[in-house]
Amino acid sequence: MGKTVIMFPGQGAQKIGMSQEFYEKYKVSRDCFEKAENVTGLDMTNLIFKENENLDKTEYTQIALYTAEMAAFYAGVEEGLTFDCAIGLSLGEYSAMTACGAIDFEDCASLVRNRGIYMETAVPDGHGAMAAVIGLDSGKIEEVICHSGLDNVGIANYNCPGQIVISGEVENITKIMEDLKNVGAKRVLKLNVSGPFHSPMLAQAGEKLKKDLEKVNITSPHIPYYANYTAELIDKNTSTEYIKSILSKQVSGSVRFEQSVRKLIESGFDRFIEIGPGYTLTGFVKRIAKDMKVEGL
Repeated sequence: MGKTVIMFPGQGAQKIGMSQEFYEKYKVSRDCFEKAENVTGLDMTNLIFKENENLDKTEYTQIALYTAEMAAFYAGVEEGLTFDCAIGLSLGEYSAMTACGAIDFEDCASLVRNRGIYMETAVPDGHGAMAAVIGLDSGKIEEVICHSGLDNVGIANYNCPGQIVISGEVENITKIMEDLKNVGAKRVLKLNVSGPFHSPMLAQAGEKLKKDLEKVNITSPHIPYYANYTAELIDKNTSTEYIKSILSKQVSGSVRFEQSVRKLIESGFDRFIEIGPGYTLTGFVKRIAKDMKVEGL
């Protein structure tokens, strides 16, 4: 018999009105909005449901997306959702941790709010960039970056076969983009983002987050999940010190989504449910293994 994994998307999936149907129907979902508002002082319904410019600003995006994802998750649980493991993409790892019982909602909301602020302010505007590399093997991309001799550039996201995201200093990213085209990338597209996320340039943000993590009560999860930074299973035997350590490193380290999904499949998982706005992760899983059962909540 197969096993089920739930997936939470990261920044970029946000949209006006996300989880509004859950908010209107389920008290557990409204409670998420109320708790997030109490923790952060932000008007979450205005931020998420009404047209505004803040939703796409990192310092607001992350707490908004976390709140919407958890509102959908708790509604799903109320309707009988069960799962055997979880995974999240970047910010989504915090939703996965909460769903698996490693941290309570309020503590995580506070962390996520600060994480967004730290990542937004870590690098001055215009100094960093990210780009999607389409149609080139990750090993080849790693080789090009290594041989370039350029600092402050690396792979931010291993999403799925043929889709890798690089991140770093804007001038270095521009040069690497040309190098990748020259070795066979089908397309290399600069992304419309506010910073070089998951690159060495975010190390300072990770250090700030580390101090917050030291003060927060994180426990070993009741249900296992996969960590972005290592693509390792985090379970009841994982120490809380280790969990905190890799969360602080995750900000400037690579997100190994594809590697984690492959390990899940090897472990007998064949049903993937995406919880949150859109179907980004569903698309990634289909490209990693076409025969998996994938759906959105």
